[in-house]
Amino acid sequence: MFIANRFKHLLPIISPLIAIVFALLAGAILILLAGANPIVAYTALFQESLSTYFGFGNTLTKMTPLLFTSLGVLVALRAGQFNIGGEGQIYLGALGSSLIGLYIHGIPAFIHIPLALFFGFLFGAFWGLIPGYLKAIKGVNEVITTLLLNYIAVNLISYLVQNPLKAPAAPSPYSPLIAKTAQLPIILPGSLAHAGILLALITAGVLWVLLTKSPLGYQINAVGFNPIAARYAKISVERTILLVMGLAGGLAGLAGACEVIGLKYRLFEQVSPGYGFDAIAIAFLSRGNVFGIVLTSLFFAALRSGANIMQRSASVPSTIVYAIQGLTVLFIAIALALEYRVKAIKN
Repeated sequence: MFIANRFKHLLPIISPLIAIVFALLAGAILILLAGANPIVAYTALFQESLSTYFGFGNTLTKMTPLLFTSLGVLVALRAGQFNIGGEGQIYLGALGSSLIGLYIHGIPAFIHIPLALFFGFLFGAFWGLIPGYLKAIKGVNEVITTLLLNYIAVNLISYLVQNPLKAPAAPSPYSPLIAKTAQLPIILPGSLAHAGILLALITAGVLWVLLTKSPLGYQINAVGFNPIAARYAKISVERTILLVMGLAGGLAGLAGACEVIGLKYRLFEQVSPGYGFDAIAIAFLSRGNVFGIVLTSLFFAALRSGANIMQRSASVPSTIVYAIQGLTVLFIAIALALEYRVKAIKN
């Protein structure tokens, strides 16, 4: 019984690992069908992304927005809300930090950087509060509103960088460089890895404490588990929905902020290559566990980081990476379905 209980606590971490293993095995079959050697392909993929200095730095860089945004999806899920709007919230967060980096000058970095991060969080939180308000007060389904707000955010940024924020004589849509005092420091010299990953890991730890050790975490989990019972316990369901959707948007906004002030140093038309949608898969793969999210974010980042090297070294299309991501989600869905089936039979 003791061993079973210990295994139960480890299940949120073990399940993603099992799903990843099966996805890699299925991916190996796809690589064989493509006429390549899966061992050579996977060696190139993970050796580049995890064991080389620059490659690991690139993996950490890609892990940063994935981790922030998937934490945002997770905190909403804990309250029973489906935040599909991480992509748009990333774009708004990037806009908020860009404005601070572009138009505020003459302040030291230890003030400028936190201010840029704060406005990235604030803009993302605002974009998350819109569907939160519509769900809590008006009863509008948050899946629809968050999804539609993605397109509004993407087109808003596209308009801004093509018109009022476009750098003079820029050959393509992007803003001028932000001030140096607003740029995050590099933590691995000679690589792309910046201090955003440290902030993301600290945020994950703080969120774990919040969700598992605090009264607010109990409130969030209670609303997600049974909103009717939460009302009887004098918990405001509407206020909790507003809180988690604002927090979810703010976390995704930090992802966008780090992309601007840590990596690109300017606002581009394409802020994110789909991190907001990957974050949904990562959050579900983690089974609502913060540490599972850290692990899965690293895996997805490693896939993205090593995809091009795998294509050059083993002649395997980089799109195989997206197939592996999809297969990982499929296998975790199968595991969850089987788990629920077993529980139903026992009951």
